Amino acid sequence: MAEHVARRCCLGWDFSTQQVKVVAVDAELNVFYEDSAHFDRDLLEFGTQGGVHVHEEGLTVTSPVLMWVRALDIILERMKASGFDFSQVLALSGAGQQHGSVYWKAGASQVLRSLSPDLPLHKQLQACFSISDSPVWMDSSTTAQCRQLEAAVGGAQALSCLTGSRAYERFTGNQIAKIYQQNPEAYSHTERISLVSSFAASLFLGSYSPIDCSDGSGMNLLQIKDKVWSRVCLAACAPHLEEKLGSPVPSCSVVGAISSYYVQRYGFPPGCQVVAFTGDNPASLAGMRLEEGDIAVSLGTSDTLFLWLQEPMPALEGHIFCNPVGSQHYMALLCFKNGSLMREKIRDESASCSWSEFSEALRSTEMGNGGNLGFYFDVMEITPEIIGRHRFSAENHKVPAFPRDVEIRALIEGQFMAKRIHAEGLGYQVMPKTKILATGGASHNRDILQVLADVFGAPVYVIDTANSACVGSAYRAFHGLRGPPSSIRQA
Repeated sequence: MAEHVARRCCLGWDFSTQQVKVVAVDAELNVFYEDSAHFDRDLLEFGTQGGVHVHEEGLTVTSPVLMWVRALDIILERMKASGFDFSQVLALSGAGQQHGSVYWKAGASQVLRSLSPDLPLHKQLQACFSISDSPVWMDSSTTAQCRQLEAAVGGAQALSCLTGSRAYERFTGNQIAKIYQQNPEAYSHTERISLVSSFAASLFLGSYSPIDCSDGSGMNLLQIKDKVWSRVCLAACAPHLEEKLGSPVPSCSVVGAISSYYVQRYGFPPGCQVVAFTGDNPASLAGMRLEEGDIAVSLGTSDTLFLWLQEPMPALEGHIFCNPVGSQHYMALLCFKNGSLMREKIRDESASCSWSEFSEALRSTEMGNGGNLGFYFDVMEITPEIIGRHRFSAENHKVPAFPRDVEIRALIEGQFMAKRIHAEGLGYQVMPKTKILATGGASHNRDILQVLADVFGAPVYVIDTANSACVGSAYRAFHGLRGPPSSIRQA
Protein backbone atom coordinates (compact mmCIF):
# COMPACT_ATOMS: atom_id res chain seq x y z
CA MET A 1 0.00 0.00 0.00
CA ALA A 2 3.05 2.29 0.07
CA GLU A 3 2.21 3.84 -3.30
CA HIS A 4 -0.58 5.93 -1.79
CA VAL A 5 1.39 7.42 1.08
CA ALA A 6 2.84 10.55 -0.52
CA ARG A 7 -0.06 11.64 -2.75
CA ARG A 8 -1.86 14.91 -2.10
CA CYS A 9 -5.50 13.99 -2.32
CA CYS A 10 -9.13 14.52 -1.44
CA LEU A 11 -11.31 11.91 0.25
CA GLY A 12 -14.84 11.07 -0.85
CA TRP A 13 -17.22 9.32 1.53
CA ASP A 14 -20.54 7.59 0.85
CA PHE A 15 -22.88 6.74 3.72
CA SER A 16 -25.25 4.46 1.83
CA THR A 17 -28.06 2.09 2.79
CA GLN A 18 -25.86 -1.00 2.86
CA GLN A 19 -22.33 0.22 3.60
CA VAL A 20 -20.03 3.16 4.21
CA LYS A 21 -17.40 3.66 1.50
CA VAL A 22 -14.34 5.85 1.03
CA VAL A 23 -12.15 6.68 -1.97
CA ALA A 24 -9.01 8.81 -2.22
CA VAL A 25 -8.61 10.83 -5.43
CA ASP A 26 -5.35 12.57 -6.35
CA ALA A 27 -5.00 15.96 -8.04
CA GLU A 28 -5.39 14.34 -11.49
CA LEU A 29 -8.74 12.90 -10.31
CA ASN A 30 -7.42 9.33 -10.27
CA VAL A 31 -8.80 6.99 -7.60
CA PHE A 32 -5.91 5.30 -5.79
CA TYR A 33 -7.45 4.04 -2.57
CA GLU A 34 -10.87 2.62 -1.71
CA ASP A 35 -12.44 0.64 1.10
CA SER A 36 -15.86 -0.05 2.58
CA ALA A 37 -17.55 -1.39 5.69
CA HIS A 38 -20.57 -3.57 4.96
CA PHE A 39 -23.38 -3.41 7.49
CA ASP A 40 -24.42 -7.08 7.22
CA ARG A 41 -20.86 -8.40 7.20
CA ASP A 42 -18.65 -6.10 9.26
CA LEU A 43 -21.39 -4.85 11.60
CA LEU A 44 -23.39 -7.94 12.49
CA GLU A 45 -24.13 -6.61 15.97
CA PHE A 46 -26.73 -4.22 14.55
CA GLY A 47 -28.86 -7.06 13.16
CA THR A 48 -29.97 -5.35 9.96
CA GLN A 49 -30.97 -6.89 6.65
CA GLY A 50 -29.45 -4.93 3.79
CA GLY A 51 -28.55 -2.20 6.28
CA VAL A 52 -32.14 -1.60 7.45
CA HIS A 53 -34.79 -2.72 9.91
CA VAL A 54 -38.18 -3.33 8.29
CA HIS A 55 -40.77 -2.88 11.02
CA GLU A 56 -43.62 -5.28 11.67
CA GLU A 57 -46.29 -3.42 9.69
CA GLY A 58 -44.02 -3.42 6.63
CA LEU A 59 -44.17 0.33 5.95
CA THR A 60 -41.68 1.73 8.46
CA VAL A 61 -38.02 1.20 7.52
CA THR A 62 -35.12 2.51 9.62
CA SER A 63 -31.36 2.23 10.07
CA PRO A 64 -29.43 2.44 13.39
CA VAL A 65 -27.56 5.74 13.59
CA LEU A 66 -24.65 4.22 15.49
CA MET A 67 -24.17 1.68 12.69
CA TRP A 68 -22.99 4.50 10.39
CA VAL A 69 -20.73 5.86 13.15
CA ARG A 70 -19.22 2.44 13.84
CA ALA A 71 -18.62 1.90 10.10
CA LEU A 72 -16.68 5.17 9.95
CA ASP A 73 -14.53 4.02 12.88
CA ILE A 74 -13.81 0.73 11.09
CA ILE A 75 -12.71 2.31 7.82
CA LEU A 76 -10.51 4.95 9.46
CA GLU A 77 -8.77 2.30 11.54
CA ARG A 78 -8.19 0.17 8.45
CA MET A 79 -6.73 3.15 6.59
CA LYS A 80 -4.44 3.92 9.50
CA ALA A 81 -3.28 0.29 9.71
CA SER A 82 -2.57 0.25 5.94
CA GLY A 83 -0.20 3.19 6.27
CA PHE A 84 -2.45 5.72 4.58
CA ASP A 85 -0.87 9.15 5.05
CA PHE A 86 -3.75 11.31 6.31
CA SER A 87 -1.43 14.33 6.44
CA GLN A 88 -1.71 14.56 2.64
CA VAL A 89 -5.50 15.05 2.63
CA LEU A 90 -6.37 18.54 1.39
CA ALA A 91 -10.13 18.26 1.77
CA LEU A 92 -12.96 15.79 2.04
CA SER A 93 -16.61 15.64 1.15
CA GLY A 94 -19.23 12.96 1.05
CA ALA A 95 -22.67 11.66 0.25
CA GLY A 96 -25.48 10.18 2.27
CA GLN A 97 -28.47 8.16 1.18
CA GLN A 98 -31.07 10.74 0.23
CA HIS A 99 -34.12 11.34 2.41
CA GLY A 100 -32.74 9.70 5.58
CA SER A 101 -32.68 11.89 8.70
CA VAL A 102 -30.80 11.94 12.02
CA TYR A 103 -32.07 13.48 15.28
CA TRP A 104 -29.43 14.91 17.63
CA LYS A 105 -30.42 15.03 21.30
CA ALA A 106 -30.06 18.22 23.32
CA GLY A 107 -26.44 18.47 24.50
CA ALA A 108 -25.01 16.45 21.60
CA SER A 109 -23.23 19.50 20.17
CA GLN A 110 -21.10 19.74 23.30
CA VAL A 111 -20.12 16.08 22.97
CA LEU A 112 -19.12 16.65 19.33
CA ARG A 113 -16.93 19.61 20.31
CA SER A 114 -15.11 17.71 23.06
CA LEU A 115 -14.36 14.31 21.51
CA SER A 116 -11.44 12.44 23.07
CA PRO A 117 -8.86 11.15 20.55
CA ASP A 118 -8.28 8.15 22.82
CA LEU A 119 -11.69 6.61 22.07
CA PRO A 120 -13.52 5.63 18.86
CA LEU A 121 -16.46 7.76 17.81
CA HIS A 122 -19.22 5.24 18.44
CA LYS A 123 -18.31 4.90 22.12
CA GLN A 124 -18.58 8.65 22.63
CA LEU A 125 -21.79 9.29 20.68
CA GLN A 126 -24.01 6.52 22.05
CA ALA A 127 -26.26 8.90 24.02
CA CYS A 128 -26.36 11.69 21.44
CA PHE A 129 -29.50 10.80 19.48
CA SER A 130 -33.14 11.34 20.45
CA ILE A 131 -34.17 8.81 17.78
CA SER A 132 -31.83 5.81 17.72
CA ASP A 133 -33.11 4.39 14.43
CA SER A 134 -33.27 6.84 11.54
CA PRO A 135 -36.07 6.75 8.97
CA VAL A 136 -34.56 6.08 5.53
CA TRP A 137 -35.56 6.31 1.87
CA MET A 138 -37.33 2.93 1.89
CA ASP A 139 -39.88 4.12 4.46
CA SER A 140 -43.45 4.51 3.15
CA SER A 141 -45.36 5.12 6.39
CA THR A 142 -46.14 8.84 6.01
CA THR A 143 -49.04 8.95 3.53
CA ALA A 144 -51.21 10.96 5.93
CA GLN A 145 -48.45 13.54 6.44
CA CYS A 146 -47.96 13.83 2.66
CA ARG A 147 -51.61 14.67 2.13
CA GLN A 148 -51.48 17.20 4.97
CA LEU A 149 -48.46 18.93 3.45
CA GLU A 150 -49.98 19.13 -0.03
CA ALA A 151 -53.19 20.53 1.38
CA ALA A 152 -51.27 23.19 3.31
CA VAL A 153 -49.64 24.63 0.15
CA GLY A 154 -52.58 24.32 -2.24
CA GLY A 155 -52.13 20.89 -3.78
CA ALA A 156 -49.56 18.50 -5.21
CA GLN A 157 -48.62 20.64 -8.21
CA ALA A 158 -48.18 23.73 -6.04
CA LEU A 159 -45.84 21.77 -3.76
CA SER A 160 -43.90 20.49 -6.76
CA CYS A 161 -43.47 24.00 -8.17
CA LEU A 162 -42.25 25.20 -4.77
CA THR A 163 -39.98 22.33 -3.66
CA GLY A 164 -39.28 20.38 -6.86
CA SER A 165 -41.44 17.35 -6.02
CA ARG A 166 -44.95 16.54 -4.92
CA ALA A 167 -45.15 15.00 -1.45
CA TYR A 168 -43.47 11.61 -1.18
CA GLU A 169 -43.55 9.32 1.83
CA ARG A 170 -39.77 9.03 2.04
CA PHE A 171 -39.12 12.78 1.86
CA THR A 172 -37.73 14.21 5.07
CA GLY A 173 -40.35 16.87 5.82
CA ASN A 174 -43.05 14.21 5.98
CA GLN A 175 -40.85 11.97 8.12
CA ILE A 176 -40.27 14.84 10.55
CA ALA A 177 -44.02 15.52 10.68
CA LYS A 178 -44.68 11.88 11.59
CA ILE A 179 -42.11 11.94 14.39
CA TYR A 180 -43.55 15.18 15.77
CA GLN A 181 -47.09 13.78 15.68
CA GLN A 182 -46.34 10.31 17.04
CA ASN A 183 -43.35 10.97 19.30
CA PRO A 184 -43.58 14.61 20.42
CA GLU A 185 -41.32 14.04 23.44
CA ALA A 186 -38.43 12.84 21.26
CA TYR A 187 -39.00 15.78 18.92
CA SER A 188 -38.93 18.27 21.80
CA HIS A 189 -35.62 16.78 23.02
CA THR A 190 -34.07 17.17 19.55
CA GLU A 191 -31.75 20.17 19.18
CA ARG A 192 -30.74 19.52 15.56
CA ILE A 193 -32.10 17.51 12.64
CA SER A 194 -29.58 16.42 10.00
CA LEU A 195 -29.88 14.60 6.74
CA VAL A 196 -27.64 11.54 6.55
CA SER A 197 -25.27 13.68 4.48
CA SER A 198 -25.02 16.61 6.90
CA PHE A 199 -24.89 14.15 9.82
CA ALA A 200 -21.79 12.54 8.29
CA ALA A 201 -20.22 15.96 7.68
CA SER A 202 -20.92 16.85 11.31
CA LEU A 203 -18.89 13.85 12.45
CA PHE A 204 -15.86 15.23 10.61
CA LEU A 205 -16.43 18.84 11.68
CA GLY A 206 -17.00 18.20 15.37
CA SER A 207 -19.99 20.53 15.11
CA TYR A 208 -23.31 20.60 13.27
CA SER A 209 -22.86 20.89 9.53
CA PRO A 210 -25.46 22.79 7.52
CA ILE A 211 -27.64 20.97 4.99
CA ASP A 212 -26.56 21.62 1.41
CA CYS A 213 -29.14 22.90 -1.10
CA SER A 214 -28.95 19.87 -3.38
CA ASP A 215 -29.73 17.25 -0.74
CA GLY A 216 -32.03 19.75 0.98
CA SER A 217 -34.18 19.89 -2.14
CA GLY A 218 -35.16 16.26 -1.52
CA MET A 219 -37.07 17.13 1.66
CA ASN A 220 -40.30 18.80 0.41
CA LEU A 221 -39.16 21.78 2.49
CA LEU A 222 -36.74 23.85 0.38
CA GLN A 223 -37.85 26.48 -2.12
CA ILE A 224 -35.64 25.34 -4.98
CA LYS A 225 -35.58 28.69 -6.80
CA ASP A 226 -34.83 30.86 -3.77
CA LYS A 227 -32.82 28.16 -1.94
CA VAL A 228 -34.39 28.95 1.42
CA TRP A 229 -36.72 26.93 3.62
CA SER A 230 -40.38 27.35 2.77
CA ARG A 231 -42.10 28.79 5.83
CA VAL A 232 -45.47 27.32 4.88
CA CYS A 233 -43.93 23.84 4.50
CA LEU A 234 -42.02 24.13 7.78
CA ALA A 235 -45.19 25.20 9.62
CA ALA A 236 -47.14 22.31 8.11
CA CYS A 237 -44.61 19.75 9.38
CA ALA A 238 -43.58 20.71 12.92
CA PRO A 239 -43.00 23.72 15.23
CA HIS A 240 -39.56 25.34 15.66
CA LEU A 241 -38.36 23.36 12.65
CA GLU A 242 -36.25 26.08 11.07
CA GLU A 243 -34.02 26.40 14.13
CA LYS A 244 -33.63 22.61 14.28
CA LEU A 245 -32.57 22.47 10.61
CA GLY A 246 -30.26 25.48 10.45
CA SER A 247 -29.81 27.49 7.25
CA PRO A 248 -29.07 25.65 3.97
CA VAL A 249 -25.81 26.38 2.12
CA PRO A 250 -24.62 26.07 -1.51
CA SER A 251 -23.50 22.54 -2.26
CA CYS A 252 -19.82 23.35 -2.86
CA SER A 253 -19.45 25.39 0.34
CA VAL A 254 -16.47 24.81 2.59
CA VAL A 255 -18.24 24.35 5.91
CA GLY A 256 -15.13 24.32 8.11
CA ALA A 257 -11.86 22.64 9.00
CA ILE A 258 -11.69 19.06 10.20
CA SER A 259 -12.18 18.40 13.92
CA SER A 260 -9.07 18.21 16.10
CA TYR A 261 -10.21 14.66 16.97
CA TYR A 262 -9.08 13.44 13.52
CA VAL A 263 -5.91 15.51 13.65
CA GLN A 264 -4.84 13.90 16.92
CA ARG A 265 -6.14 10.36 16.37
CA TYR A 266 -5.34 9.84 12.67
CA GLY A 267 -2.92 12.59 11.64
CA PHE A 268 -5.11 14.69 9.37
CA PRO A 269 -3.62 18.17 8.81
CA PRO A 270 -5.37 20.90 10.85
CA GLY A 271 -6.09 22.78 7.60
CA CYS A 272 -7.98 19.89 5.98
CA GLN A 273 -11.23 21.40 4.70
CA VAL A 274 -14.68 19.82 4.90
CA VAL A 275 -16.85 20.59 1.88
CA ALA A 276 -20.60 20.28 2.41
CA PHE A 277 -21.81 16.70 2.02
CA THR A 278 -24.76 16.04 -0.31
CA GLY A 279 -27.16 13.26 -1.29
CA ASP A 280 -26.12 10.08 -3.08
CA ASN A 281 -28.01 10.97 -6.26
CA PRO A 282 -26.51 14.48 -6.59
CA ALA A 283 -23.07 13.08 -5.78
CA SER A 284 -23.53 10.52 -8.57
CA LEU A 285 -24.22 13.35 -11.02
CA ALA A 286 -20.89 14.88 -9.97
CA GLY A 287 -19.14 11.52 -10.18
CA MET A 288 -20.33 10.93 -13.75
CA ARG A 289 -19.17 14.46 -14.65
CA LEU A 290 -22.43 15.40 -16.33
CA GLU A 291 -22.67 18.80 -17.98
CA GLU A 292 -25.56 20.89 -19.25
CA GLY A 293 -27.64 18.88 -21.72
CA ASP A 294 -26.19 15.51 -20.68
CA ILE A 295 -28.18 12.50 -19.52
CA ALA A 296 -27.16 9.57 -17.37
CA VAL A 297 -29.33 6.47 -17.77
CA SER A 298 -29.12 3.58 -15.35
CA LEU A 299 -30.69 0.52 -17.02
CA GLY A 300 -31.15 -1.84 -14.11
CA THR A 301 -34.02 -3.62 -12.41
CA SER A 302 -35.59 -0.18 -12.39
CA ASP A 303 -34.47 2.48 -14.86
CA THR A 304 -33.30 5.89 -13.61
CA LEU A 305 -32.52 9.09 -15.48
CA PHE A 306 -30.27 11.88 -14.21
CA LEU A 307 -30.59 15.16 -16.13
CA TRP A 308 -28.74 18.48 -15.99
CA LEU A 309 -31.28 21.31 -16.35
CA GLN A 310 -31.05 25.07 -16.65
CA GLU A 311 -34.76 25.96 -16.64
CA PRO A 312 -36.72 23.28 -14.74
CA MET A 313 -40.46 22.75 -15.00
CA PRO A 314 -41.50 20.82 -11.87
CA ALA A 315 -44.27 18.29 -12.47
CA LEU A 316 -46.30 15.71 -10.58
CA GLU A 317 -43.91 13.01 -11.77
CA GLY A 318 -40.16 13.07 -11.26
CA HIS A 319 -37.99 15.23 -9.03
CA ILE A 320 -36.13 18.50 -9.46
CA PHE A 321 -33.11 19.06 -7.20
CA CYS A 322 -30.68 21.94 -6.95
CA ASN A 323 -27.57 21.08 -8.93
CA PRO A 324 -24.63 19.98 -6.71
CA VAL A 325 -22.00 21.31 -9.13
CA GLY A 326 -23.53 24.32 -10.94
CA SER A 327 -25.12 26.49 -8.28
CA GLN A 328 -27.39 28.28 -10.78
CA HIS A 329 -28.53 25.07 -12.43
CA TYR A 330 -30.71 22.09 -11.49
CA MET A 331 -30.78 18.35 -11.82
CA ALA A 332 -33.77 16.14 -12.46
CA LEU A 333 -34.31 12.53 -11.50
CA LEU A 334 -36.86 10.20 -13.07
CA CYS A 335 -37.47 6.63 -11.90
CA PHE A 336 -39.19 3.89 -13.92
CA LYS A 337 -40.00 0.69 -12.05
CA ASN A 338 -40.55 -1.47 -15.16
CA GLY A 339 -36.94 -1.69 -16.32
CA SER A 340 -34.82 -4.78 -16.86
CA LEU A 341 -37.38 -7.14 -15.33
CA MET A 342 -39.83 -6.11 -18.04
CA ARG A 343 -37.16 -6.49 -20.72
CA GLU A 344 -36.38 -9.97 -19.41
CA LYS A 345 -40.05 -10.96 -19.51
CA ILE A 346 -40.45 -9.94 -23.14
CA ARG A 347 -37.14 -11.68 -23.95
CA ASP A 348 -38.48 -14.89 -22.44
CA GLU A 349 -41.87 -14.59 -24.17
CA SER A 350 -40.73 -13.40 -27.60
CA ALA A 351 -37.09 -14.43 -27.98
CA SER A 352 -36.93 -17.93 -26.46
CA CYS A 353 -35.14 -16.59 -23.35
CA SER A 354 -32.22 -15.55 -25.59
CA TRP A 355 -30.60 -12.12 -25.60
CA SER A 356 -29.07 -12.99 -28.98
CA GLU A 357 -32.52 -13.50 -30.50
CA PHE A 358 -33.71 -10.35 -28.71
CA SER A 359 -30.90 -8.34 -30.29
CA GLU A 360 -31.52 -9.87 -33.72
CA ALA A 361 -35.16 -8.76 -33.49
CA LEU A 362 -34.03 -5.17 -32.86
CA ARG A 363 -31.65 -5.32 -35.83
CA SER A 364 -34.25 -6.82 -38.17
CA THR A 365 -36.98 -4.25 -37.47
CA GLU A 366 -36.92 -0.68 -38.72
CA MET A 367 -36.54 2.42 -36.60
CA GLY A 368 -40.04 3.60 -35.68
CA ASN A 369 -41.37 0.03 -35.83
CA GLY A 370 -43.66 0.77 -38.77
CA GLY A 371 -45.76 3.01 -36.55
CA ASN A 372 -46.49 0.25 -34.01
CA LEU A 373 -46.13 1.47 -30.43
CA GLY A 374 -46.25 -0.29 -27.07
CA PHE A 375 -46.00 0.51 -23.37
CA TYR A 376 -45.43 -2.35 -20.95
CA PHE A 377 -46.06 -2.09 -17.20
CA ASP A 378 -46.42 -5.49 -15.51
CA VAL A 379 -46.07 -3.79 -12.10
CA MET A 380 -47.54 -0.42 -11.15
CA GLU A 381 -45.29 2.17 -12.74
CA ILE A 382 -43.92 5.24 -10.94
CA THR A 383 -43.72 7.49 -13.99
CA PRO A 384 -46.60 7.53 -14.88
CA GLU A 385 -48.73 5.71 -12.31
CA ILE A 386 -50.19 3.03 -14.59
CA ILE A 387 -50.25 -0.75 -15.02
CA GLY A 388 -50.85 -3.12 -17.92
CA ARG A 389 -49.61 -3.68 -21.48
CA HIS A 390 -50.86 -1.17 -24.02
CA ARG A 391 -50.24 -1.77 -27.75
CA PHE A 392 -51.24 0.54 -30.61
CA SER A 393 -51.10 -0.15 -34.34
CA ALA A 394 -49.90 2.28 -36.99
CA GLU A 395 -53.56 3.27 -37.43
CA ASN A 396 -53.71 4.18 -33.70
CA HIS A 397 -55.98 1.27 -32.83
CA LYS A 398 -55.40 -0.62 -29.60
CA VAL A 399 -54.42 -4.20 -30.40
CA PRO A 400 -54.01 -7.28 -28.16
CA ALA A 401 -50.66 -8.48 -29.54
CA PHE A 402 -47.78 -7.83 -31.95
CA PRO A 403 -45.61 -10.24 -33.96
CA ARG A 404 -42.62 -11.30 -31.90
CA ASP A 405 -40.01 -9.03 -33.51
CA VAL A 406 -42.39 -6.05 -33.50
CA GLU A 407 -43.15 -6.72 -29.83
CA ILE A 408 -39.49 -6.52 -28.86
CA ARG A 409 -38.87 -3.24 -30.69
CA ALA A 410 -42.14 -1.82 -29.37
CA LEU A 411 -40.99 -2.50 -25.82
CA ILE A 412 -37.54 -0.90 -26.19
CA GLU A 413 -38.68 2.09 -28.25
CA GLY A 414 -41.61 2.63 -25.91
CA GLN A 415 -39.39 2.59 -22.83
CA PHE A 416 -36.97 5.15 -24.27
CA MET A 417 -39.68 7.33 -25.82
CA ALA A 418 -41.38 7.53 -22.42
CA LYS A 419 -38.08 8.59 -20.86
CA ARG A 420 -37.61 11.38 -23.40
CA ILE A 421 -41.21 12.58 -23.10
CA HIS A 422 -41.08 12.76 -19.30
CA ALA A 423 -37.62 14.37 -19.36
CA GLU A 424 -38.86 17.09 -21.71
CA GLY A 425 -41.88 17.54 -19.45
CA LEU A 426 -39.44 18.59 -16.70
CA GLY A 427 -37.75 21.15 -18.96
CA TYR A 428 -35.02 19.02 -20.55
CA GLN A 429 -33.95 19.75 -24.12
CA VAL A 430 -31.61 17.71 -26.31
CA MET A 431 -28.70 19.94 -27.34
CA PRO A 432 -26.10 19.56 -30.12
CA LYS A 433 -23.48 18.69 -27.48
CA THR A 434 -25.74 16.26 -25.58
CA LYS A 435 -24.22 12.92 -24.68
CA ILE A 436 -25.88 9.99 -22.93
CA LEU A 437 -23.97 8.02 -20.32
CA ALA A 438 -25.42 4.54 -19.85
CA THR A 439 -24.83 2.12 -17.02
CA GLY A 440 -26.52 -0.95 -15.56
CA GLY A 441 -27.11 -4.43 -16.92
CA ALA A 442 -28.83 -3.49 -20.20
CA SER A 443 -26.00 -1.08 -21.07
CA HIS A 444 -24.00 -4.13 -22.17
CA ASN A 445 -26.43 -4.72 -25.07
CA ARG A 446 -25.32 -2.61 -28.06
CA ASP A 447 -28.62 -3.03 -29.90
CA ILE A 448 -30.61 -1.69 -26.95
CA LEU A 449 -28.20 1.24 -26.74
CA GLN A 450 -28.63 1.90 -30.47
CA VAL A 451 -32.37 2.38 -29.90
CA LEU A 452 -31.57 4.73 -27.01
CA ALA A 453 -29.31 6.78 -29.30
CA ASP A 454 -31.95 6.83 -32.04
CA VAL A 455 -34.75 8.00 -29.74
CA PHE A 456 -32.71 10.84 -28.21
CA GLY A 457 -30.69 11.64 -31.31
CA ALA A 458 -27.48 11.70 -29.28
CA PRO A 459 -24.35 9.54 -28.87
CA VAL A 460 -24.35 6.96 -26.08
CA TYR A 461 -21.33 6.02 -23.98
CA VAL A 462 -21.10 3.17 -21.49
CA ILE A 463 -19.61 3.97 -18.10
CA ASP A 464 -18.87 2.08 -14.90
CA THR A 465 -20.57 3.91 -12.04
CA ALA A 466 -20.26 1.37 -9.24
CA ASN A 467 -18.82 4.02 -6.91
CA SER A 468 -20.09 7.17 -8.64
CA ALA A 469 -21.46 8.78 -5.46
CA CYS A 470 -18.20 8.18 -3.59
CA VAL A 471 -15.99 9.35 -6.45
CA GLY A 472 -18.30 12.32 -7.03
CA SER A 473 -17.84 13.29 -3.40
CA ALA A 474 -14.07 13.38 -3.83
CA TYR A 475 -14.48 15.48 -6.99
CA ARG A 476 -16.74 17.84 -5.05
CA ALA A 477 -14.04 18.25 -2.41
CA PHE A 478 -11.79 19.55 -5.19
CA HIS A 479 -14.67 21.70 -6.47
CA GLY A 480 -15.00 23.27 -3.04
CA LEU A 481 -11.29 24.09 -2.91
CA ARG A 482 -10.69 25.18 -6.49
CA GLY A 483 -13.99 26.29 -7.98
CA PRO A 484 -16.21 24.72 -10.66
CA PRO A 485 -15.31 21.55 -12.57
CA SER A 486 -13.92 23.37 -15.63
CA SER A 487 -11.07 24.68 -13.52
CA ILE A 488 -10.21 21.47 -11.70
CA ARG A 489 -9.72 19.62 -14.98
CA GLN A 490 -6.54 21.66 -15.34
CA ALA A 491 -5.27 20.37 -11.97
